[in-house]
Order: sequence, then C-alpha cells, then structure tokens
Amino acid sequence: MAYSQKTDNPEEIERIVQSILHRRRKIFLARSLKLTIWDLTIKGSLFIKRSIDIVASILLLFILSPFLLILCILIKIDSDGPIIYQSIRIGQYGRPFNFFKFRSMYVNSAEILEKMQKKANINDGLRTQTVALSDLNKPKGNDERITRVGRFIRKASIDELPQLVNVLLGDMSLVGPRPPIPPEVANYTLEQRKRLNVKPGITCIWQVAGRSDIPFEQQVELDKQYISNHNLFTDLWILLKTIPAVITGKGAY
Repeated sequence: MAYSQKTDNPEEIERIVQSILHRRRKIFLARSLKLTIWDLTIKGSLFIKRSIDIVASILLLFILSPFLLILCILIKIDSDGPIIYQSIRIGQYGRPFNFFKFRSMYVNSAEILEKMQKKANINDGLRTQTVALSDLNKPKGNDERITRVGRFIRKASIDELPQLVNVLLGDMSLVGPRPPIPPEVANYTLEQRKRLNVKPGITCIWQVAGRSDIPFEQQVELDKQYISNHNLFTDLWILLKTIPAVITGKGAY
C-alpha cells in the first residue's frame, strides 16, 4: 500500500500511522515467533540428548557392573598402580574436567615414552611429548608403555567405559568430539577451537571411520561437520557404527 499522497486530514494521517505500526508489529511478532520456535527446538533437542545420556549411562553401568568388577581385579593383578587413570581434559566451551579411563599403561609410562621418542627421534611440530599421550597421537605397533591387560582393553576400547561416569556427571555425552588435553588446546587454531562448541563424547564420527588412522586435520574437519549437522538420528547412527568399529579394532592402539 502506497502512502505517497499528501493529506492534511488528521484522521487520515492517524490511520496511515496506525497501519504502518500494525504492519511493523506483525513483522516483529512473526520474527519473534520464529526465534522462539528455533530456541525451543534447540533446547528440546539438547534436553532429549541429555536425557538419553543419563538413562543410557545408568543402564550400561548397571548391566556391565559384574564385567567392570572383574576387569578392575585383572588390572590390579596385572601391574602396580591405580585401576582408574585420571587426567584433565578440556570440555565444552573450554571448561576443564576430570577424565576417567581404565589404566592401560605402567605407572612410569612417561619415562618409557621419553626413551621411545629418543629411539625413534620423534619430532612432530604440533604435539609436544605431553600431547603425545593423548588420543590423537598414540604410537602404533609395540608400545612398551602398555600393560598386558592394557593391550586388550585398548584394542577393544574397553578402557573408555569409565567415561560413562563422565557422561552421567554431565562433562561428556555418548556422542561428540573426543576431549583434548590442555597442551593440545593451547596449540589450536581458531578453526580447531570449534571442536569445543559441544560436549565431548565417548565416541565420535571419526572414531567410526578409522579412529587413530585418520590424520588430526581430518579429525577436526569431521568434528566440525558433526557440530554443524548433528541431530538425534546422527547420534544413533554413530552409536550403531561404533559397535563394528570396536569389534574390528581398526585404528585402535
């Protein structure tokens, strides 16, 4: 509707002003409604994802409790040291948290690693000796740091089961990018920091596509794709794909 014609009639001017204000209110309300629906959709999706995490982690911990108890005994018998290995990992938005795994290495693994690196003359520009202990730079082949029980539980990814407690506590999710360690995050570029926009997970998209065999840069790209496009169906697909990935042990060291 055009309002180009001039008029001195106060009633006509008031009518035109009210019509313009009415149209603007309708546009504002429509935009507000879209934003509200979008916000509720995101919050609803996060609520469902968190609910699944809580229920699944409780059920799995209960069902697996006899097996976990036997595993604890085997780890203790196999070598000296704590049953659970704890380290600081970086979670969503850069928040640090205590990360749990079954111990699969000897307690003097740092010393053994130093000797291994001197032998191999390892020099990776991105990762320091400390970062080499992370999931992203696991030595392949005969790793002298790993215990006998550790070789089995790492190959089958059983060492990750204590992270169900991290999921229950809300530090992690069942599905999401793997949590990095602080020195690794300190070397991140702005693009790589996008991995921290969601909760880290026990399994992720690159773990079902090759795990440690996938180069770090490609892992980042896959994580970014997951963050941009993930939904409940994507999470379910990754969880289902995790089963054959664990059974075959491809890329696990």
